[in-house]
Amino acid sequence: MTIEAAVDSDFLQVTEPYRRELLAHCYRMMGSHHDAEDLLQETFIRAWRGYDRFDGRASVRTWLYKIATNTCLTALGSKQRRPLPSGLGGESSDPQGTLLEDHEVPWLEPFAGSDETLSETADPATVVGSRESIRLAFIAALQHLPERQRAILILRDVLQWRAAEVAETLGLTTATVNSLLQRARAQLKEVAPERDSVVEPGDAAQRELLQKWVDAFEAYDIDAIVALFTDKAIWEMPPFTGWYQGPEVIGTLIGSNCPAKAAGDMVLLPAVANGQPAFGLYMIDADGVHRPFQLQVLDITADGVGHVVAFFSDTMEADFARFGLPAVPPGPSESEKEPGQPEMPS
Repeated sequence: MTIEAAVDSDFLQVTEPYRRELLAHCYRMMGSHHDAEDLLQETFIRAWRGYDRFDGRASVRTWLYKIATNTCLTALGSKQRRPLPSGLGGESSDPQGTLLEDHEVPWLEPFAGSDETLSETADPATVVGSRESIRLAFIAALQHLPERQRAILILRDVLQWRAAEVAETLGLTTATVNSLLQRARAQLKEVAPERDSVVEPGDAAQRELLQKWVDAFEAYDIDAIVALFTDKAIWEMPPFTGWYQGPEVIGTLIGSNCPAKAAGDMVLLPAVANGQPAFGLYMIDADGVHRPFQLQVLDITADGVGHVVAFFSDTMEADFARFGLPAVPPGPSESEKEPGQPEMPS
């Protein structure tokens, strides 16, 4: 075996267990699953090139996170923040108005999966991040922070690094890190004041609510859909620029602009996005086949559905595949769930 082959073999053995959690870290930094995948690849290339100089003074995990963080910071210097429509600063839109798309905005993207499966080591002492650290509302709030503040907040509050470690990684003083962290926390509280106060229902209640959600959409029952929302629920659907608040407003939007006309026009299959319940919605086409239409990511509270981001893209079939969803839903004569299809999220 050559020295290069030995290095490659050893490098892969010690670094591969952290691939999934590093992908999540890059996603938190970037707000884009596609950017995160590219920067994860760049992180591993940089790590491989420098592996012969890795002296083991820090853990492999810490070493990789330092490389990933600085790789993302370099990329962020040339990129715009990734908002959701509700983060653009406008008022709630007219549900009967014209739907406007903007493909120039680099919209926030969903993340396939949850924090609970990010680490292959399955060591509770080292599994990175909490359930909240990957949720869509948190990622959207991070977009309001300048890149260095974003990195510091993630390293300190998600990864639980010491201020001195963050300072060394970013080339700052510990005092500067602490100051920027305070600013980041204050700004995060300003843009997402209710993020830490959301109370979710128990598993049984959530499963019941999600089943009602599926039943209401597949029956195209607007009244039943409206009844599932909280009083201040928000619906938004990038790349459309509008956002809509309130159950009746959302119901009017769905009734006025949804291509569905009758029960059976829509089929929903469950998935998990950003650690939250999600659904791939398939819309019936002119040929009678249901095809990928939108990916819904739901915020569930004890009072009902509080927020839905329904993602559209020009590559919906590929996006569905990333979330473990088939190109075409199972027919009525097939089993309720294809092999590998996620269970109803809880």
